[in-house]
Amino acid sequence: MTVSYPSPRTILPHSYPFILIDKIIEFDKGKRIVCLKNVTINEEFFNGHFKENPIMPGVLIIEAMVQTSGLIICGEKPTIMYLSRINNAKFKRKVIPGDQLIINSSLVQSFHPLYVFEAVVYVKGEVVSEAEISLSLS
Repeated sequence: MTVSYPSPRTILPHSYPFILIDKIIEFDKGKRIVCLKNVTINEEFFNGHFKENPIMPGVLIIEAMVQTSGLIICGEKPTIMYLSRINNAKFKRKVIPGDQLIINSSLVQSFHPLYVFEAVVYVKGEVVSEAEISLSLS
């Protein structure tokens, strides 16, 4: 049985070119989520980062983790959440055009309106980045 999830574009308040999530793969509402981001050479940021050696900026990998984490508590309508803190961020390898990011996030603490998540990004089963993300509801 195949489970169908809503498009992140219908839930996140972001729009092109700043929405960094293509698809929800797994979703346990209020607990954890797994999302997918296809990294293509057509991404705007590759025009300047870096022309001869395109690498996805770390700050955008973090933003993909933030957007994924926000989906856990957004529900099914756009909800504005603000990044409050990034702890223990690590980048373990470059993300290049053709990579497919698998972004896992789990809610670890909740002190409404503050939520704390553990996020890990994989490419081909290898950890690319990880961080503790704190978001607050507006």
